[in-house]
Amino acid sequence: MVSRRATAFLATVALLASLLISPAAADRGRGKAGSDQSRTGAQHSLRAPVTDENFYFVMADRFRNGRTDNDTGGLGTDPLVSGFDPTKSNFYNGGDLAGVLNQIDYIQDLGTTAIWLTPSFKNKPVQREDGPGAGYHGYWVTDFTQIDPHLGTNEELRALVDAAHERGMKVYFDIITNHTADVIGYTEGGRQPYVAKDAEPYRTATGQPFDDRDYAGTPNFPPLSPQTSFPYTPVLEPGEADLKVPAWLNDLTLYHNRGDTTFNGEDALYGDFFGLDDLFTEHPRVVQGFVDVYQTWIADFGIDGYRIDTMKHVNDEFWQQFGPQILEFARKHGKDEFFMFGEVFDTSRPFTSQFTTRNRMQAVLDFPFQDAARSFASKGRSAEELQSLFLNDDWYTDADSNVYQLPTFLGNHDIGRIGAILLTDNAGAADAELVSRSRLAHQLMYLSRGNPVVYYGDEQGFTGTLGFEGSRQSMFPSRVPEYLDDDLLGTESTHAEANFTRTHPLYRSLRELAELTADHSALRNGAQQHRYASDGPGIYAFSRIDRKDQIEYVVALNNSEQPQTAAIPTYSPRTSFWNRYGDGPRVVRSAPDATVKITVPALSAVVYESVRKVESSKQAPRVTLDEPAPTEQTRGRIELAAQVDGSSFYEVTFQAKVADGPWTAVGTDDNAPYRVFHDVSSLSPGTSLQYRAVVLDNHGHTRAAQVRTATVPAPLLTIQAPAEGSQVRGRVTVSAVADPERSTHVVSVERSIAGGDWSWIGTDSSSPVYTVVDDLRALNLAAGTEVRYRASLSQPNHQPVVSAIRTVTVGVAGEDNDAPVTQPETVAVAGDLNTEIGCATDWAPACPQAQMSLDPADQIWKRTVTLPAGTYSYKAAIDRGWDENYGAGGQPNGDNITFRTAGGPVTFFYDHRTHWITSDVQDPVVTVPGSHQSELGCAADWSPGCMRPWLQDADGDGTYTWGTSRLPAGQYSAKVAHGLSWDENYGAGGAPGGGDISFTVPTDGALTAFSYDLTTHVLTVTSG
Repeated sequence: MVSRRATAFLATVALLASLLISPAAADRGRGKAGSDQSRTGAQHSLRAPVTDENFYFVMADRFRNGRTDNDTGGLGTDPLVSGFDPTKSNFYNGGDLAGVLNQIDYIQDLGTTAIWLTPSFKNKPVQREDGPGAGYHGYWVTDFTQIDPHLGTNEELRALVDAAHERGMKVYFDIITNHTADVIGYTEGGRQPYVAKDAEPYRTATGQPFDDRDYAGTPNFPPLSPQTSFPYTPVLEPGEADLKVPAWLNDLTLYHNRGDTTFNGEDALYGDFFGLDDLFTEHPRVVQGFVDVYQTWIADFGIDGYRIDTMKHVNDEFWQQFGPQILEFARKHGKDEFFMFGEVFDTSRPFTSQFTTRNRMQAVLDFPFQDAARSFASKGRSAEELQSLFLNDDWYTDADSNVYQLPTFLGNHDIGRIGAILLTDNAGAADAELVSRSRLAHQLMYLSRGNPVVYYGDEQGFTGTLGFEGSRQSMFPSRVPEYLDDDLLGTESTHAEANFTRTHPLYRSLRELAELTADHSALRNGAQQHRYASDGPGIYAFSRIDRKDQIEYVVALNNSEQPQTAAIPTYSPRTSFWNRYGDGPRVVRSAPDATVKITVPALSAVVYESVRKVESSKQAPRVTLDEPAPTEQTRGRIELAAQVDGSSFYEVTFQAKVADGPWTAVGTDDNAPYRVFHDVSSLSPGTSLQYRAVVLDNHGHTRAAQVRTATVPAPLLTIQAPAEGSQVRGRVTVSAVADPERSTHVVSVERSIAGGDWSWIGTDSSSPVYTVVDDLRALNLAAGTEVRYRASLSQPNHQPVVSAIRTVTVGVAGEDNDAPVTQPETVAVAGDLNTEIGCATDWAPACPQAQMSLDPADQIWKRTVTLPAGTYSYKAAIDRGWDENYGAGGQPNGDNITFRTAGGPVTFFYDHRTHWITSDVQDPVVTVPGSHQSELGCAADWSPGCMRPWLQDADGDGTYTWGTSRLPAGQYSAKVAHGLSWDENYGAGGAPGGGDISFTVPTDGALTAFSYDLTTHVLTVTSG
């Protein structure tokens, strides 16, 4: 184990060396700016081959039915076999590649330069566990070497690619590396809850535990066995042993086999998506297998690029190998502009950017842009939010990529269409306003940096609902009832007819934007410089400038419902600007201070072009490098910022020297404020660093800043659970994470009781979440005892890193269970049962059908649903998201809670005081009705259905407890009731239907503790 960790650590250092691209290599294809530039290492901001594509994103099954003879995929007429049912949104509806080819001129006339197809590989036609549902969307692949028969043939794909190329368009494939169709089962039963690596590590074929992350990224991996290596035993149904193609996909040991993901923490990388077989992407056989698969589609069909599904759910080492190999292969086959971008469904820049910087991929879908565009164009939020978005573009800048490559979008097949977003955010708005807001959103997308993506049908005003199925309408006449009810924007048309209308106002608007940016290339790949943002709804303005032409374009967008005027800074005083787009004067002129006064109509945009070039600099301005420091968001990135005197078009190159190595380019920024974020996550803590910045003006002059020094910081170790200040009992799960994460980390956890000495309780080396379970039951700690935890991280040849201390208190008999609590806005039962209750997807904390209701009488959240027979997992999700969630034992970010039902109604209960959530089919719902209930707020005494005195077994030891300090002094009596009724009750001595149990509260507000033994049915009450 130790030698493997050392090998992995050295490999990451070697990887960093390969990432630090020389200035000459980084500048390839970008031209030179004179001897000053070559001498100082100054560079131009990168413009990769793909910064000016107009993507059209097509779901083939929903576009056009070119051939009806392939509707059933050759599988017969039974929809539960073929998957074809044009009356259902989650089945094949009949579209195909022939239909895309049939309408290729319609696609091109929109201004499209690249067609992006949803996955078109052969899918498992039907998965009965999913509703049932069909693989029309393409994400349940069984054969990665052929087109799904419902969509056509390999030859038809070749014809489509050839036709697109003849018209100057590219074709992009949507590909998957994370999972295949749900084919693998477990001997333990069907779909199972996730089992953490800490609880059950991977084992070699001979039964020896190991951590897969010690081998990820290397050519070696321990031999595995289906019988000994996994927490569950994977099996295949008869007849499915050779179902998947290529054949290596039928090897059961090449999958994680750990159960279903909750999309949180460790299981986001290792768990099955709704049962889909999650591939062991840490294994070199899987890496090479997918490299071979996707190289073949390039060589044999001329595919021009890939959109990569679920990128954030695959380990970093996979991308660090896969991306460079695919790119090199494509270029050797004449695809110099081959381009890959991944789906990283997240809006955090430090996280999304790591896939293009650390992981060597070219681009990711710009989810942060989508979120900001919605806020601006649909919600009418402050223009300063857009300013914040674009100012943080620097997270993506490194030596071989930047934000100009990112595909931008407004809606898609997962989150919903821009039309549905507009309807959601602007209930009751008139059609004209909604069309204007849609046009404004598209104007922002086309005129700002990045590659705009139009989701098929948005140009026809499609709406639908947010989520999966509500955003996948067909362009040909539909028979799906819920689609036929849609109100389309800008038209009287419905989904009962075909919608390929080139006169639709949104189609015309998008074509106009495409023509504008084609005629004025600076609007697509010119440097983008922030200029102006209203404090509130109003104008957001920026400049676009091509470094060669040096012509400045001013783009101004207004998201308010009234015309707005602003004085917008430019690079050029006393200069005329011609109107190139939008309603406004034909010419405006900048003032002596270089500001230009522009009025922008409501919910609209304008573009003005300078009549002359930006004045050439006489000499390079002074540049100063700020003190380098780790960012607040992550210890794996060093923020480098430069202050540049003057006001003109400049580019600043940041360079780094690691230890005694050479100076290498970190990245070049072409808009102020000038920043990059150097990724040092693979460097050893304490490594010496030197930094410098070089400014390049618009006439080829350069000037360097004084060198600054820094060192690679130690990782930051953070305890995630238990929550600070929480009460704990029984078995306490202590979990920690490290930033940056390395497979070499080993984390130990210590505990201190009542301020006493620290004692070791456990060590974990299984990343990415380090977990130790502390069993407090044998210590017999009194209620209120303070327990402190701290974690320490050890690394080879470095001082330990110690976390901040996490302090909790022991709670017994439900101490403070009845104390007042501020309730959240919403609580959801989020789990793999969500689709069964009507949600679009499982594990959906925002789904309306998953939301619980707060009972005002007893302050307990409740939800009753009807479920088919089966095994399910869930957690409590607070306020429609995963930022706050509770699992087994009420633990924050705790384990999934699993139960089995024979089918029928299931009622869930959640207590926000204790964070305990359970259901009536997995635990008895135990209350203590008695003469004390009215004092607690119940409507009446002796009410078993009032859950104010709800006894809970958070630690699972069979003892149910609850406590209160709300009772006045006096004599009381009580019994125990199960199931919120008197049907099952226990009295004195645990006797069924026995006598009342008397207890005394000695003083007002004394802690009164109730403890119930489920085995003996004996209730013990103490007070004082």
